[in-house]
Amino acid sequence: MTRKLHWAALTLAGLVLAALVAVPALARREANVSRKVNATEFKFALTLKTAKPGTVTFLVNNKGKLPHDFKIAGKKTPLIAPGGHNATLKVTLKRGRYKYICTVPGHAAAGMSGFFTVK
Repeated sequence: MTRKLHWAALTLAGLVLAALVAVPALARREANVSRKVNATEFKFALTLKTAKPGTVTFLVNNKGKLPHDFKIAGKKTPLIAPGGHNATLKVTLKRGRYKYICTVPGHAAAGMSGFFTVK
């Protein structure tokens, strides 16, 4: 084997090894991507309604004119003031379907609820 061919084979082997290491790391990172939630009267709009098992961060923005919160899997944000104020909620989720709601009286019944799926 010539010297150039030898180095080409070593370079290719290194690239394959790097790809094998990087792909699982990217898959783990995907599970922790933040989900943006816009709250208005009387609905939530989520950028993504699914995630992989693990810690999920919800970035909740109250674009409405009334205070709202966001509750999922037994955890909730504090009451978020209207007019663009934000709150962050981190929850660890297993595979399944989770209901989310606004706990302000009457808001969930008026439409501020939905389901988030972990696959």
